[in-house]
Amino acid sequence: MNESLPRPDAAATTATDLGDFVSASPSSYHAVDTAAKRLEGAGFSRLDESVPWALTPGTGHYVIRDGALIAWMNPTVTEAAPRFRVFGSHTDSPAFKLKPGGEFTAEGTRQVGVEIYGGPLLNSWLDRELAFAGRLSLADGSIVLARTGPIARIPQLAIHLDRQVNEGLALDKQRHTSPVIGLADLAEADIIELLAASAGVDAESVVGHDAYTIPTQEPALFGAAEEFFASPRLDNLLSVHAGVTALTHLDADGLDGIPLFAAFDHEEIGSNSRSGACGPFLADVTERIVASLLPQSTRSDYLASMASSVCVSSDAGHAAHPNYPERHDPHVRPCLGGGPLLKLNAQQRYATDAVGTAVWSQACAAAGVDYQDFVSNNAMPCGSTIGPLTATRLGMTTVDVGPALYSMHSAREMVAVSDVVALGAAAKAFLQGS
Repeated sequence: MNESLPRPDAAATTATDLGDFVSASPSSYHAVDTAAKRLEGAGFSRLDESVPWALTPGTGHYVIRDGALIAWMNPTVTEAAPRFRVFGSHTDSPAFKLKPGGEFTAEGTRQVGVEIYGGPLLNSWLDRELAFAGRLSLADGSIVLARTGPIARIPQLAIHLDRQVNEGLALDKQRHTSPVIGLADLAEADIIELLAASAGVDAESVVGHDAYTIPTQEPALFGAAEEFFASPRLDNLLSVHAGVTALTHLDADGLDGIPLFAAFDHEEIGSNSRSGACGPFLADVTERIVASLLPQSTRSDYLASMASSVCVSSDAGHAAHPNYPERHDPHVRPCLGGGPLLKLNAQQRYATDAVGTAVWSQACAAAGVDYQDFVSNNAMPCGSTIGPLTATRLGMTTVDVGPALYSMHSAREMVAVSDVVALGAAAKAFLQGS
């Protein structure tokens, strides 16, 4: 075992802390609230985007925009064109979003209409007890977080009624995914009333909602030596947890530039929103940081700052699957427990290039962890993430990395405990500037 990594008991503690973070973060809105509480506990203070900022050297701050959060530490001494070290991630995960229109009844049951959010592995959501979580907007303009208990389930058709189901399951996204939440003749509260009650507000005051299904089974260590960790939303709360934890454990006196953690929303549906990586959030915040720390700075100073900055975009990737080896590149075989992935793609679906590779290599070396390359099988389409979007919008050097998972976009994903630790260590080394 690499001596710079925690021993198994400490590694399990790190995974357990990740599990606590995930459990407290059933939606992107909850995730930024959970992150904010950890930042506040470490001395960071929240800023309001609607008022001017007066930043003090050596302090830490964060900003929330809907389901996205950006946090950073101000250096004690600011150069004319400060260099940002950005660790990027995203807060959202595939799920089913509650449709407007409330409930309907069918075959003696109460059901709710849902719309598929992102690209969930649909069959993994069947026959699981589900809750709903998200945010409610109220008539007075306020926003509250809501989370029900286990009230829903998407029941699968019995094999007796589909004898060929094991030859190939085909789910109609409209007809086969509506959750059952109760019996038609026992309707005491509808879904909005249940959400409102969980938030401690009157259902009649609710004028809008962004609520999503979540599996209610808790995260868990497992494996012959408890070397694995299973949980919902590892894509991408594992990276969010790594970034928050790293930022709150930096040595403020030994920083190389401005360490900044960015957690965007809506990555799973393309990032095209005011709180997504395609939006102006990161550009807005970095420009205001430079302007506040250097009141005499110009637009040219800001552009120079962006040119010298670097972003590590951390999002989950695929480990080579032992039961489907042909789905991966025949020669590049990343595995669980092999360290964080360096994600490369010739079509720039990932933003990594030779310059970014050197940045990630240095961070991993400073952290004492190994990393492994990831490329797609040429016959398989390659996914993408916030890395290319950040590089395109801000022009900074960007490298795409992430933890290796099995069952990505399942209701319950799987990672090696050692990789949880390694990603956190590399994130800290990168933000520190080692």
